[in-house]
Formats: sequence, C-alpha cells, structure tokens
Amino acid sequence: MPRLAPAPKLDTVHESLPLHEGELRLVAVADSHGKPHPRCAELIAKERPHHILHAGDIGDLAVLAQLGAIAPVSAVRGNIDGHGTEIPDVRVLSIHDRNDSTLLKILLIHIAVNGPRLRADVVRRAGAEDASVVVCGHSHVPFLGQDRGLAMFNPGSIGPRRFQLPILFGVIHVTRERVTMQHIDCESGNTWTP
Repeated sequence: MPRLAPAPKLDTVHESLPLHEGELRLVAVADSHGKPHPRCAELIAKERPHHILHAGDIGDLAVLAQLGAIAPVSAVRGNIDGHGTEIPDVRVLSIHDRNDSTLLKILLIHIAVNGPRLRADVVRRAGAEDASVVVCGHSHVPFLGQDRGLAMFNPGSIGPRRFQLPILFGVIHVTRERVTMQHIDCESGNTWTP
C-alpha cells in the first residue's frame, strides 16, 4: 500500500481586536469567488463594522481591497485561493476589553464542517487555541449553531448564487456581556432567517 505524504501544517496568524466603546461589530463574509454581489459593499458599510472577516474563497484579491475601504479585513485562504504567503489558512482573533482581558476567541477557517457538525480536526484546533467560536465558509450554506461546546457560524456566500441558496453575509456583535450573530440578505438588505 502506498504511503501518504503528511498533510501540510496550516499557517496560522494570531490577531488581537479591541472593543470600541464597549462593543465590537464584525461583518463576516465568505465565498466571494471574485464577484461579490453588487449591493454587498453598500450593505456591509451600513452595518458600520469595526472589522471584516473573510472566511475564504476570495477569488480575486481586489475583493479584499474593496472590503478594506469599509473596515480593516482579516482573511483566510479558501480552496480556490492558491497557496501564496500573503493570506494564511487559519486566523485566531482574540477580542479583548480595555484592560486587555480576553473576552472571546474566534477561529476563522475556510472548511470547518461536515454536514451539521464540526470536523474533528477543527474542534481540536479550536480547543488548542481556546477559541469558543468558529467562523467558516466553503459550503455557501448559511448556518448558525453549536457543536461540542463551540458556536459555529457560516455567513453564507456573498458571491455568485449556487443552487437556490441565498446571497448573504453575517454580522457578529460582541460586548462584555454577550455575543449575537445574524445573517443579512444581500438582495433585500433585510435580516435573513431560514
């Protein structure tokens, strides 16, 4: 039986994000495939995010520049993005208050779920990083749930429509007391629920 080469170690970047006047507004996007929905930038700007997360399958780095005109962007590589060194495979975002106390850690990765469950390798990585939220993309299927003590959030896709799936992005609102997540429809501008 042929021997398989070991899987490459994922490149991980750690970032620290502060609360701004007691809150942090994050917009999460994924799967832009180089062609974000025409209303995407307008609707994201309307959310007044402090920071934008892109969960991979960027397609064209110009997408990150467009998003960066709205707020700072943290992105990870998706399976269509090649393997250049400028974008890591994984990001760990530590959200802290003005006393530098860590309130929340988010693991940002492109492929994280297998059906409605987190992959075992992602659960191990989140545990090793002490992350409590996993933000991912890949499937284009919007999802908000919990598995093995971890919150998981797929914002859906802001790129070309796949099958009959909606075109969405996510909003994550963090305060000292709570974290809320929701989806926004790029076509209507309204909050989306399944």
